Amino acid sequence: MRSTRWTLAAALLVTVVLGTLISLLVRNTFDDLSRADRLTFDPTLTSFAGTSLGQLAMIAFGILVVSNEYSTGMIRASLAAVPRRGLLLACKLAVATALALAVGMVTSFLAFFGGQAVLGGHRTTLAEPGVLRAVFGGGLYMTLIALFAMGMTWVLRSPMLSFGVLMPFFFLVSGILANVSATERIGHYLPDQAGQRIMSVVDTGDRPYGPWTGLGIMLLWVAAAVVAGWLVLRRRDA
Repeated sequence: MRSTRWTLAAALLVTVVLGTLISLLVRNTFDDLSRADRLTFDPTLTSFAGTSLGQLAMIAFGILVVSNEYSTGMIRASLAAVPRRGLLLACKLAVATALALAVGMVTSFLAFFGGQAVLGGHRTTLAEPGVLRAVFGGGLYMTLIALFAMGMTWVLRSPMLSFGVLMPFFFLVSGILANVSATERIGHYLPDQAGQRIMSVVDTGDRPYGPWTGLGIMLLWVAAAVVAGWLVLRRRDA
């Protein structure tokens, strides 16, 4: 589908270009940062600054992969061809996840090298401790966010409803909950907030878990969304 190809291309371009521009801005204003910010500066995480917007395109990819069949009525033909609904869901997830993983990994490495190329004397390399893990983790994060969107879209089934729920949540609600003192403990365990910990190399102490535990929390959210989608697909008529 042309729309899904465009969303993947948008995820790559937005993440890489925005991350590179923000890295360049940080380099030019580094001396204006506070002493505490300079001591905890994380050049790897700075390269991934475009992920906050790029992930929205990845979410759109996950929504469109599932919802296009419902909006066009093709889901009836798919279920007639593959009556075992679990098998249909598994095959669709496998193909879409492989595609998202390939694009996510390319995006992550390009974002890293783009950011480091403009950070000047503040850059880091893949050979530094934790950096290669963070770059691979960036690709895994982009993949999991698309997979979560696919699972939720099987629950909601409507493309408009899926966009209406997921986009505001990841663009606004999640960030607000994680940055307001009254709700930050809850916000830190939301899928995107927990998963993004894998892209950090410098531990600033603002999360009650490490990078792999954060990715594990996100994986639990994704598993719950996929299982819920499977239950809805199994029990509801197309």
